[in-house]
Amino acid sequence: MTADLRQYAPATQRNREPILEVLQRVLPPTGTVLEVASGTGEHAVFFAPHLQPRSWLPSEFNPQLLESIKAWQKVYPCDFLYSPIRLDSQNIPWNLDSHEAEITAIVCINMIHISPWEVCLGLMAGAEQVLPSQGILYLYGPYKQKGEHTAPSNASFDQSLRFSNPLWGVRNLEDVIEVAQAHDLHHLETIEMPANNLSVVFEKGIGNRE
Repeated sequence: MTADLRQYAPATQRNREPILEVLQRVLPPTGTVLEVASGTGEHAVFFAPHLQPRSWLPSEFNPQLLESIKAWQKVYPCDFLYSPIRLDSQNIPWNLDSHEAEITAIVCINMIHISPWEVCLGLMAGAEQVLPSQGILYLYGPYKQKGEHTAPSNASFDQSLRFSNPLWGVRNLEDVIEVAQAHDLHHLETIEMPANNLSVVFEKGIGNRE
């Protein structure tokens, strides 16, 4: 019997419906959505059938998580779901092979706080590289606003993250927006989500890649 390589992230079951509701509203109506840091793959197999005719391209850097994504795809196949690619968001320029020309949006869920700040910088640089004019970058997760946590639970979470790795931590939303703007990604809106998380939506400016 083949081992089941699927991994599970309990938060996925709780946040996927609210995230989907926002994605259905803010994503371009066609094209390929690149998911950066797809994690276990649970979001990918849920979003892809709900967001068609858009295609969904998962990506991960962790080899074990790449195998988890593939395992989830075997259980829940979808014609609009690509096989995952290995992507290190810090490694600029991104090598997306034949997928690059199709990408109209990037989705990144719960990555920025569980990684060094340099990963956020790479994400913004990569988004500037691959998104066309009016392409969408969607972020989800906990954020500080004006340097303050939005809830005591987020402050405790931030403390636990920094204990695990001093380079991790809940980021200040204004800092993220500032970096995005430096890469021609303009802040459209911030949406309050369950469990003191935020959806943050950016749009690529008119400076198209050639």
